[in-house]
Amino acid sequence: MHNFLPYAWFRGECVPFEKAKLSIATHALHYGTAAFGGMRAIPDPLDPNNFLLFRVDKHVKRLCQSAQLLLTDLKYEDVYDALSSFIKANKPKKPIYIRPFVYTSDLGIAPRLHEIETDFFIYGLELGDYLSPEGVTCRMSSWTRQQDCSLPLRGKISGAYITSSLAKTEASLSGFDEALLLNAQGKVSEASGMNLFIVRDGNLITPGVDQDILEGITRASVIEIAKDLGIDVIERPVDKTELFISDEVFLTGTAAKITPVKRIESSELNSSRPIMKKLKDRLLSITQGQPDKFDDWVTRINIYE
Repeated sequence: MHNFLPYAWFRGECVPFEKAKLSIATHALHYGTAAFGGMRAIPDPLDPNNFLLFRVDKHVKRLCQSAQLLLTDLKYEDVYDALSSFIKANKPKKPIYIRPFVYTSDLGIAPRLHEIETDFFIYGLELGDYLSPEGVTCRMSSWTRQQDCSLPLRGKISGAYITSSLAKTEASLSGFDEALLLNAQGKVSEASGMNLFIVRDGNLITPGVDQDILEGITRASVIEIAKDLGIDVIERPVDKTELFISDEVFLTGTAAKITPVKRIESSELNSSRPIMKKLKDRLLSITQGQPDKFDDWVTRINIYE
């Protein structure tokens, strides 16, 4: 049961969530011609009037770039203003997940991106832990991550998530929490909706942007934090066999935050994860608005203004 926030941003204004409705003939519903974002926001532990949004600038920028891949002009200022109005209208009291969505809103039947109407909405829901903070079990998916030459993977294009959905369900129905996907070259790409990191000999390693990954914002944040902590970061192809012999394996994402992997297939992984813990503790401190050199990653919105 999802606890959706009472108001959505829909057709240029905040309306009751149940009134934000689309036609069954909506173009994006049929062709996946949409893009979305996902961001977390929490009450400010130091000021009950404020709500804290994590890296909202990066999230809005990526959404606008995703819209650009759909030949849609979405303005940064319009998205930010809508987010601010959305937060103030809902006045949430608990941590939430926000889903902005840009889509082809026409009712036509031709698969196209030219000469077509587009629109933008936002909704949200209360959200705690998306994955167990104690760790997840993963299997290697039989599905392959798409290639950037066939689908614009630099954006969060909704149609691309059919592969993620197939992989996630395959994993769940076979007794695992999550799926890990290989790319067309047989290298590890990412999980169903998360980026992947491993630790070997004190080095933090993650598949690079040339491995058909989504350029995750939490991923980029973890890399910056690691470098600031003096941890060597290497972005390179990762082989499947490396997963089983790594010192640590964990996933990152807006919903997942930083989640350890405790087993892959039949192989139990190390339960000691000192590097992941350092990164997780630092990221949590930043998202809660604690003093840090990365203070500018957090945006405060006064919900009573």
